[in-house]
This record gives sequence, C-alpha cells and structure tokens, in this order.
Amino acid sequence: MSQKALGRLINTTPAADGVWIALKGAAAGVTFSCYLAGAVGDTYTLQEAKDNAGTGAQNLAAITERYTCTGNGTDAWTRTPQAAAATVVTTATAAQNAMVCEVEGTSLSDTYKYVKLTSTGAGTVTAITRDLGAMRAPQNLPATGA
Repeated sequence: MSQKALGRLINTTPAADGVWIALKGAAAGVTFSCYLAGAVGDTYTLQEAKDNAGTGAQNLAAITERYTCTGNGTDAWTRTPQAAAATVVTTATAAQNAMVCEVEGTSLSDTYKYVKLTSTGAGTVTAITRDLGAMRAPQNLPATGA
C-alpha cells in the first residue's frame, strides 16, 4: 500500500497570497505555485518575518529561478533563471499565466522563520511546504501559518 504525500512529504495552503507560512523547523522549503489567467502578467514579492504577525518583515532576495507555463496542462514548464531577487515578474503572455518558484529554509535570515509571496495583481498563490520536519496524518498537521 502506498503512502499519500499530504502529511508525509508536503503540507499546503491553497489560498496563500500574502499569507505568512512557517518554514524553519516545519519544512525544508516551500514551493509557491501561482496563477493569473488572461495573459496580463503579474509581479510576486517574497518576504520573510520572525513570526506569523510579520515582525521584522523584510524582502528576501532568494528567488534565483522560476518556471512558467499556461497552467492548463498543454505545455511543459519553461525555466527562467534570474539573479537572486525578492521579486518575480511574469509577462503578459499566456505561456506565463502559471508560475512556480521555490524557497529553501536555509535562505532565511537568522531568527526568521516565516515567508510569504504576495501578488501585486489578482494572481492566486498556493504554498506547498515540502520535506516536512515531522510526518503526521493530515488531520494532525499544524496550521501552516502557526
């Protein structure tokens, strides 16, 4: 019998636009999956904080690549490297409606434990914390923002 990923490998926050996500001690990293239909482009900004209230919030220049596609399963991901930055900008093309970027827990500054990715437009952001510090049944997982 196979083991499911939720609680063993991942935890997720489907509505994570601008939401603080616990990282240090909770997971090795977070994958942000973003989507904005209509080929209008968007800007996403990554920040870190000491707690889920946003104490000491500051931009985190840790994004070194992003992957984009239409988001409807008809095309493969396109990798775009970038100099380490706190922002990701998608262009106004359908091939960049969907965007994924990852942040490692080791990227956070000392005493910082939370990250958030915020869309400046109407893009949706889903946070998928991965490589969990402790495996639990899904119903026993802690809230990702706690």
